[in-house]
Amino acid sequence: MKRLLLVGGGHAHVEVLRRFGLAPVEGAEIVMVSPSRHTAYSGMLPGLIAGHYSRRDTHIDLERLAHAARVRFVQDYAVALDAARRTVACAQGTDLSYDVLSLDIGSVPNNGSIEHAERVGFPVKPVDRLLAGVETVVAAARRDHLDIAIVGAGAGGVELCLALDYRVRREAGAARFCLLTATSAVLPGYSETVRRRVLRVLRQRGIIVHVGRHVVAADDEGIVLDGSERIAAKPVIWVTGPAPAPWLRNSGLTLDAEGFVLVNDRLQSTSHTDIFAAGDVATMADHPRPKSGVYAVRQGPPLAANLRAALRGAPLISFQPQRRALQLVTTGERYAIAAWGELAFEGHWVWRWKDWIDRRFVARYT
Repeated sequence: MKRLLLVGGGHAHVEVLRRFGLAPVEGAEIVMVSPSRHTAYSGMLPGLIAGHYSRRDTHIDLERLAHAARVRFVQDYAVALDAARRTVACAQGTDLSYDVLSLDIGSVPNNGSIEHAERVGFPVKPVDRLLAGVETVVAAARRDHLDIAIVGAGAGGVELCLALDYRVRREAGAARFCLLTATSAVLPGYSETVRRRVLRVLRQRGIIVHVGRHVVAADDEGIVLDGSERIAAKPVIWVTGPAPAPWLRNSGLTLDAEGFVLVNDRLQSTSHTDIFAAGDVATMADHPRPKSGVYAVRQGPPLAANLRAALRGAPLISFQPQRRALQLVTTGERYAIAAWGELAFEGHWVWRWKDWIDRRFVARYT
C-alpha cells in the first residue's frame, strides 16, 4: 500500500483534505503532519486581532477534517527531509517514510539578517505566537503608554498595524505606532490607487511610516537602523516577509534563489517527481507569483487531483495561476479598501463583502 504524506496544514492542504473526504482515496495510506491541530485562515487574522472575530470563527480543525477524509493526523513539526531516502523527520523523534510527499508548510519570518531579532518582540509567524503576543500587547497598553514598532509594510504589516491600533484604542486607550520598511513604499506590488488610500488612513490614525529604512539590529530599547540611528520601541513586531524553512537547504530538492521549493506547472518538484509543494513554500518555475494566501487557495484543487493521480500512476494535470488577484486591505475597523487593476473602491460595504467571502470559505471546512 502506498503512503501519501501531507506535511503542513496550509490553505492548499485544507482543500486537499476536503476533496479526499468527498471522494476517498482507495488503496493508499494518507498521513498529515502539522504542528497544530487548528490552522488559521490568513484572510481573517486582521479581523481576529481587531476583535471582530473569535478564534473559532477563523480557525479550521485539521484533525477533524483529516478524520473525515480517512487521513491519520500527527501533531508534530517536520524538522528535516531526506528526499533520497524518502523520509521526513519530526521534532518528537519520529521518521515518516512516504511514496508521495506534499509540502504546504508556509514560510518563516525573513529577519535572519537583523541582529537579536529572535529575542526582541515577536514575529507574525507562527500564528499562535502572534496571537499570544497581541494579547500581551493589549494588556500592557492598559497599564502604560506603548511605542509599538511594526517592521515590514507589505499587506501583512499594514493590516496588522491598523488592526492592532484599532484594538488598542478601543480597549486600552492610545499607543504610538510606527511602521518601517526597507522598500521605497508601503504595499509593494499593490496598485498606486490602493497605496494612496491606505497612506491616507495611516495619516488619519497618526501612524508614522518610515520607508527605505533598513533595520539592522534590535535590543530591549528598540531597533537600530543602518547608519546607527535608533528608534525607541517596545514591543517590536516582525512582519518582514517570507523566508523558507531552513531545513529545506539540506533536503536534496532543487530550490529557487531564495530557498523555496521549485515546482513545475503540476506543482511537482522539478528535481523529484514524487514530491509536490504548494503555498508559500513553493515557487512555480514558469509562473512565479507573490507569496499570498489567495494563490495558495487556488492551488488546492489541482494539487488534490495530482496527488490522487500520483498514487495511481495516472497522468498529472497542469495548473496556471491567475495573473492578478483582487487586492483587499482591511483598516482595523469594519472598513476595507479594494482594487482590481486601476479600479478601486472602499467602504464599510467592502468589509461586509469580504466578511461574507471569508466566512463562506471557512464554513466549507467545518
